[in-house]
Amino acid sequence: MAKNVIVTGGAKGIGRAVAVAFAKKGCNIVLNYRSTVPDELIKEIEGCGVECLAVQCDVSDFKQAELLVKASVEKFGTVDVLVNNAGITRDKLLLGMKEEDFDAVIATNLKGTFNMIKHTSKVMLKQKSGSIVNMSSVVGVAGNVGQANYAASKAGVIGLTKATAKELASRGITCNAIAPGFIKTSMTDVLSDSVKEGILANVPLKRLGEPEEVAELAVFLANAPYITGQVVNIDGGMIM
Repeated sequence: MAKNVIVTGGAKGIGRAVAVAFAKKGCNIVLNYRSTVPDELIKEIEGCGVECLAVQCDVSDFKQAELLVKASVEKFGTVDVLVNNAGITRDKLLLGMKEEDFDAVIATNLKGTFNMIKHTSKVMLKQKSGSIVNMSSVVGVAGNVGQANYAASKAGVIGLTKATAKELASRGITCNAIAPGFIKTSMTDVLSDSVKEGILANVPLKRLGEPEEVAELAVFLANAPYITGQVVNIDGGMIM
């Protein structure tokens, strides 16, 4: 591929798998993280024979997101692919959910995605090419008890994806969304066995997904110039 790729929330879980998958395809990686990034991850990426720029940034902050894109362009000259993966949860039932719980999730998951698209699209428009992959969720498609804020943010990402795809298509830029189901990450590791059993009861393939499977889909969409405005579920058949 030999492209320059920004991955937000790339220090762990799906983001980490996405960064490594693109690196294995010969892409330089801008690895965005909010708090810490493992040294071994940077070494793994660079071990693929590519360059890695690690940038600490809170994508929910409009100015910080702008500086992230600026640093990417200064390092690599351009941005070919943006993967908006950064996301947080603040799960509570609706009646117990505080305003700050709702605002924090919307700020990172939805506004953070907007911020990165806003700044990156300026670069892509000039070069008349680029690919944007946004990480939504099956929760944004179907909703989920105790996740009104998360579901709203991920549903918003879907709407943002479709609008962005329509606005940027004439300049050769694609924008698609991935909607993962239950994937093996730190978020699912903390679930009890009984909760996991309940989840798997609703998954026809009877297993959790692997971060690498989501990463493979992200790489595919970044190399699919005639696919845009789509939401691809990767959920073991939960939503059909």
